[in-house]
Amino acid sequence: MKLTFYGATDTVTGSKFLVETERTRILVDCGLFQGVKSLRSRNWDRFPVKTDSLDAVVLTHAHLDHSGYVPVLTRRGRFRGKILCTTGTRDLARILLPDSGHLQEEQAKFLNRIGATRHRPAEPLYTSDEALAALKYFEAVPRHEDVQVGDLTIRFSRAGHILGASSVHVSDGRRSISFSGDVGRASDPLLKPPERMQDADVVVVESTYGNRRHPEVDTAQELAEVVRDTNARGGVLLIPAFAVGRSQMVLHELAKGMAAGTIPRVPVYLDSPMAISATELFVANDEDSRLSDAERQAMCDLVQPTPTVEQSKAITHAKGPMIVLSASGMATGGRILHHLAARLEDPANTVLFVGFQAAGTRGEALTSGAEEIKLHGRYFQVRAQIRRIEALSAHADYREILEWLRPMRKPESCYVVHGEPSARDAMRVRLQDELDWNAFAPPHGFSTLL
Repeated sequence: MKLTFYGATDTVTGSKFLVETERTRILVDCGLFQGVKSLRSRNWDRFPVKTDSLDAVVLTHAHLDHSGYVPVLTRRGRFRGKILCTTGTRDLARILLPDSGHLQEEQAKFLNRIGATRHRPAEPLYTSDEALAALKYFEAVPRHEDVQVGDLTIRFSRAGHILGASSVHVSDGRRSISFSGDVGRASDPLLKPPERMQDADVVVVESTYGNRRHPEVDTAQELAEVVRDTNARGGVLLIPAFAVGRSQMVLHELAKGMAAGTIPRVPVYLDSPMAISATELFVANDEDSRLSDAERQAMCDLVQPTPTVEQSKAITHAKGPMIVLSASGMATGGRILHHLAARLEDPANTVLFVGFQAAGTRGEALTSGAEEIKLHGRYFQVRAQIRRIEALSAHADYREILEWLRPMRKPESCYVVHGEPSARDAMRVRLQDELDWNAFAPPHGFSTLL
């Protein structure tokens, strides 16, 4: 087998790993590059592998940095294979991919309208119609069952992180590779813990938190304090939250806190059509969930969804106290930008980040102390309080990943991906020092023969 890295090497995003034999080609993950412009521009580059040469795409999960490039791959009918994933990933992709196309169309229209673009006209990477067309290629397969693609055997196992997320084991009968995907936390209150990853000759492991530990704090208490402080100022609490995973986590914690009386009962708005749909899916699907039916229903009973543009605009100008959850989680796009433009310059308000913030994103700038940020072509002063609860992350930290990997048979080599350079190198060193693994941080385009 031959393994080539076409993404998630020098950055967290853009996961794409090509596995080849003499007879078969599959792509494990097919994600978008996100963050700084130099990374986003890679999405427009010609993909170095001929689309019609791929027998299948195998998705570890539905987050866009792992699945968001699929509509580019499938448009114009060049892709003739299947997109294999779990049922949860397929169902989430039906929500995320069309929404991604729609947001890109809307962003292009907005930039053209205000003239804030160097391209005339600005174009979306793909449209919502192209994303919808891509869904016909998806085929859901059960975990723990072998799936044959040419001379390769593929098997999924639960990785936690989000609904449907899995690690992927690929074998040609002689040699094998295990891809971690994004690894969730054993202590995640929403999802069942990651399963032990299958032994393999080569391991490809994520390193999003490769140089960090999650703080041992009472997240429920910390969230309650932020809500109470903002409420006392009569302000609005804005929570930029990933539509899948973090939004449901925050809703669950808010519902628990309000039921227990530790969080004041204020209006809670979920202002993201994608997050609304993902929450409904999470409530209906108990395959990966740790919550009871009653606990999942409490999340829905708490929130006031605002699916339409008119409803979103109404809460943008409403007075507090209230809580608004809106995508995207790194403040890179979506409705949260309009909320930030309306609320960021008022010191009564709070912006609370509850997930990883990639380099070059507005979320990273705000959590790093930026005094102003650019929104819709103009700069806004940061006068609102900026808070962060890192322990709500859906990613395992380096200690949790090391303990998850420890029971595995020692692989011949391990490739560390899906992290910022410092995090990736820190994980590489720890794998060498603590597990005695031969760990490497491959560059973009690196190939190896197994």
